[in-house]
Amino acid sequence: MIDDPGFARHMWHNLEPVHALFWYAPQVFEEAAGLGFDVDTRWPSYFAWRAAPLGAAGRERTASAFYSFSPRMVGEHVPAAWEIAAPEVLVTARLEAVDRMYRALLGDGIGDPGIAEAAGLARRAAEAAVTAGRPIAAANADLPWADEPHLVLWQAINILREHRGDGHVAALLTSGLDPVEALVSFAAVGAAPVETFASRGWSGDEWGAARDRLASRGLVGADGAATAGGRELRDTVERITDDLAIGPWQALGREAADRLAELTLPILVANLESGLLPGTNTLGIGKIAAPAR
Repeated sequence: MIDDPGFARHMWHNLEPVHALFWYAPQVFEEAAGLGFDVDTRWPSYFAWRAAPLGAAGRERTASAFYSFSPRMVGEHVPAAWEIAAPEVLVTARLEAVDRMYRALLGDGIGDPGIAEAAGLARRAAEAAVTAGRPIAAANADLPWADEPHLVLWQAINILREHRGDGHVAALLTSGLDPVEALVSFAAVGAAPVETFASRGWSGDEWGAARDRLASRGLVGADGAATAGGRELRDTVERITDDLAIGPWQALGREAADRLAELTLPILVANLESGLLPGTNTLGIGKIAAPAR
């Protein structure tokens, strides 16, 4: 039994950077370009890669699942992405991109027995994740498992991070924060500069209107910074998110989860040392996380 309320967050901090390199690795952009996607920015392929397990979803379904992105921005990429490459093609190509990414990052270390052990542990946790009411996690959990350990490891972490993300959406809804208010309130507690959140596609007017709504609830001040009530609400959101994410780790057990974090530490460090991960991000993981708790 894991009685540490912050343990789910601890595991997220350890595993998210292991996964996140996918969104920045040159090998992934090369795969996307080979399929015909514009790679001048990361967004055309981002929406394609992440939404592909949902099938040929349209703007509304994708925006609903992704939550914090402006539907207008989503509509710039979906469903047009499926005219470039079908979702099932993208799902296959995604693993090819992961394979190339990790082989470039790890070299001969790709065959390390520790990766196979980590893959087995991560898969056990992912298969224990309850996906009811979690559309993105469920879509990824429905995909067949790859054969090679490093691909299984990435797939499992992807399910776990989407499981957490779907739960985070539930926490935001429970707390009465709509998509743009979620971002404004997050920026208000200093999670990242306001400019960083511009990547989610909301206009200045939409951002300002959301800030005014939060101010009317006493959650932000005139300067846009969170009030004590705003910080308390964000703390509640994060607590609910952690509570909803603990299930897979309870199923795996503390000892096995700690072993997974230990085994993935070399990949985490290699990812951080690659220089590809952004120092400022919308995840609220400072400098995309320190290697240890």
